[in-house]
Amino acid sequence: IVLVFLSHAHAPMFDGAFFFFFLFFVLSGYLITSLLLKEYQQAGRLDFWRFYARRFLRLAPALLLFLAAYWVFAPLIWPDLDDVNQDVLVSALYLADYGIAFFDSPNTLLHMWSLSVEEHYYLIWPPLLALLLAYSARKQLWRPVLLLVVLAFVWRAFWVMQEQRFYEIFFRFDTRATGMLLGSLLAAVAVHRPEWMDALHARQKYLLWLLPVFPFLVVGFQWDDMGALLWGFALAELAAAAVIIAVSKHKGALFEMLSLPSLVWLGKMSYGIYLWHYPVVRLLRAHMDWAWVLAIGLPISAGLAALSFYTVERWALQWRDRSLRRAAA
Repeated sequence: IVLVFLSHAHAPMFDGAFFFFFLFFVLSGYLITSLLLKEYQQAGRLDFWRFYARRFLRLAPALLLFLAAYWVFAPLIWPDLDDVNQDVLVSALYLADYGIAFFDSPNTLLHMWSLSVEEHYYLIWPPLLALLLAYSARKQLWRPVLLLVVLAFVWRAFWVMQEQRFYEIFFRFDTRATGMLLGSLLAAVAVHRPEWMDALHARQKYLLWLLPVFPFLVVGFQWDDMGALLWGFALAELAAAAVIIAVSKHKGALFEMLSLPSLVWLGKMSYGIYLWHYPVVRLLRAHMDWAWVLAIGLPISAGLAALSFYTVERWALQWRDRSLRRAAA
């Protein structure tokens, strides 16, 4: 989240930080698919209603609070804005990815695109996963998911070859699905554990070399670079996969580092920080240097995220858990 913040603050040498969105996408696909597969192992089926209800009550309260605050305060802070209502509506409906790609909307809430991408995946993936589970041999789910990863890469490559504009490919769900599918592939492998999984873990130290090498591999890619859409994205997704493989056994130096209480708390707040940071950065960077934007904007964003998390989000989660327990009973 700090790297994304630096990119949006226009910090020097962080123009390519948009690559780090892939960590969120791969991790999201991994976590969601892990939960779904464990539910399938325990219950023998996937409860779609329960999944969608849990996702809605986890994500929507914070989003709606943020959008309500933006709707109230944005016209006061930026009196020249004339598209606040449209931006809020498109963001609330999770249409920002296709809206930005083809209609330049939302114009002032550009960071909403990634949340829309993930929400589309949450809608499509559970029924598709249920279909794959129904027709896949035991412990062979990884095969059709791997095929989907390859097909998604080919689909993005097709639009690159068609010379579609960079941002039309960059922002939308169907050309960004590879990262979440790769995370789902890792989850299928981790849960079903095919024979070669132990060999992969034994060689994870070689995969981790991709992490320090990755910045040097993508340093030449810039915004609007069509090569980034193919090889830059693929390298970023593989680097994110290497991180997940390294920490999946809950041991090792990388796992210990990521388990520090401050990083755990930051991870818990990351969704809220991401929601609030862009208007904060947009306001501050018009008046001060990027270093001050980081020094002032990150604590403000974290404070707003914490306020949201410990009030509206916590109330929604408590209500969600009580409701689902009653439904199960």
